[in-house]
Amino acid sequence: MTETTLSILLSTAVSIGFVHTLIGVDHSLPFVALGRARGWSMARVLAVTGACGVAHVLSSVLIGGVGIALGVGLERLEIIEGFRGTLASWMIIAFGLVWATWAFIRGRRGHRHSHGHTHADGTVHEHGHDHQSEHVHGHEAVGGKRLSVTAFWSLFLIFAFGPCEALIPMLMFPAMEHAWGSVALVTGVFAFTTIATMMLVVGVVYAGALRISLERFERHADVFAGLAIATSGAAIPLLGI
Repeated sequence: MTETTLSILLSTAVSIGFVHTLIGVDHSLPFVALGRARGWSMARVLAVTGACGVAHVLSSVLIGGVGIALGVGLERLEIIEGFRGTLASWMIIAFGLVWATWAFIRGRRGHRHSHGHTHADGTVHEHGHDHQSEHVHGHEAVGGKRLSVTAFWSLFLIFAFGPCEALIPMLMFPAMEHAWGSVALVTGVFAFTTIATMMLVVGVVYAGALRISLERFERHADVFAGLAIATSGAAIPLLGI
C-alpha cells in the first residue's frame, strides 16, 4: 500500500469518525441527560463516556477482524452492522422509556398527601408529608448508587451493540492487500477520533448543562432524562445517523 493511499485512508478515518460522532446525538445526549439527572461530576460523566466509546469501537473492530479472518465479504459484514444499528437504536429507546417510567412511578408514589389525627382531647387536625423526601435532593439520593451502576452498565451494553458502520469498509481495503500495519493504524486513528470526539462533545454540553438550574424540575429530572435518551435513540433511524 502506497503512502498516498494510507494518507487518504487515515484522513477519511479522522473525518468520518469526527463528523459521524459530532452529529450523532445518541453519542452524547444519553450521557449528558443521565449525568445531569443523577448529579454526576464532570470526571464521572467523561469516564462513563470514554468507557462506552471504547465498547462502541471495539465491538466493530472485533466483528471486522473475525470477518476478515473468515473471509466474510463486505456486503455481509455491512448487513450485520446494519442489524446491530437497528438493535442498538431500539435498545436506547427501550432504556430511555423504562427509565422515564420508573422515575414517573417513583415520583407518583412520593407525592405529598395528608393524614388526619385525633388527639385525646378530641381535637382533629391534618398534616401533609412526603414519603420520598430524598427526591427533593435528587441525584444520587434518588435510588442511590445502585441505580447509577445500573445506568452505566446499561449504556455500556447498548454502546457495545452499537456499530461503527464506517470502520469496516476502511479496514477491508488494506486487509485485502495484507497490509496489517495499515489496518492497525486506521483502526487506532478512527477509534481515537471517535472516542475523543464523544468526550469532547459530552464535556462541552455537560459544562453548559451544569449551569442550568434544575431546582424547579429536580423531582422529575430522571423522567426528562429518560425521555431525552429515548429521543436520541429514535433520532438514529429518523436522521440516518
